[in-house]
Amino acid sequence: MTSPATIFRELLNDTQRLDVPAKLFGIRFPLYVESFAFDTAGSLSEQYNGGYWNFYSLSNGAFYMAPHQVEPFKVVCENGFEGLMSADAFGITVCLYAYSQLSFSGKPEFAQTCAQQYHWLREFMAEHGEVTSILAATD
Repeated sequence: MTSPATIFRELLNDTQRLDVPAKLFGIRFPLYVESFAFDTAGSLSEQYNGGYWNFYSLSNGAFYMAPHQVEPFKVVCENGFEGLMSADAFGITVCLYAYSQLSFSGKPEFAQTCAQQYHWLREFMAEHGEVTSILAATD
């Protein structure tokens, strides 16, 4: 029996920060994905107050972003989850929320892209050190 390959992530540089999301989502990235993620972050954690986000590309084709912050976030979800998350786990959670919601978009190609991003990011999440918290927050 073989084990699944590890999914690697790459922190995007300034040029890639523009190119990668534009290639994946087109003009809908700043209008929908980014703004929805920022709004979701604010609704899940009172500690979130904006700031710089790191952008990541994953070896399986996924993209996610996470706040550039050292301190953990206290996260409170409508599903009853309450707990602390690293900025990375928080970013994954926020992106999963965004991709899930946006996968129901009335724009079929954009909806399909968001659905695919959701599934690819979940594959990466399964290998994350905070998988239990992320699952609890997104369940």
